[in-house]
Amino acid sequence: MSATAPPALDSTLPQLGRGFVWQDLAVGQRLRTFRRTVTETDLVNFIGVTGMLEAIFIEEGYAGGAITGRPVPAALTYSLIEGFLLQTMIQGTGLAMLELSQKIHGPVRVGDSIEAMVEVTGIRPTSQGGRAVVTSRIDVFNQRAEAVMTYVATRLLAGRT
Repeated sequence: MSATAPPALDSTLPQLGRGFVWQDLAVGQRLRTFRRTVTETDLVNFIGVTGMLEAIFIEEGYAGGAITGRPVPAALTYSLIEGFLLQTMIQGTGLAMLELSQKIHGPVRVGDSIEAMVEVTGIRPTSQGGRAVVTSRIDVFNQRAEAVMTYVATRLLAGRT
């Protein structure tokens, strides 16, 4: 049995997991993220690293809270959805977050499953290096298809070189 040397790495092959360049997107295009259940561990880790040590987040059944159940910070919901977008849509092509506006429609609680729908609402090529400013609306829903958050993100995305 003879051993065959492995082939040399071919850098011209398409890269798995790479995000969209702006030329692959179109105004009106809609995409959907995966769904993810928010866990107690997610909540504990997030409030620990951010210092969001509010009673409603750290004390189960906090009597002074306006939200029943185990609410999570809206910033955690946003971060989980942005993680999906980074891993699937803008990995290696997202250059900068330029602007963000956000509206919270309802609470997300530990045990809720969230997913988002992304709609590309604007693409404006820049004069520099094939880049473009891409605006998208992201609507976040829970497992009951209730809108819990909407945000508009304006990002700088790379183009084909």
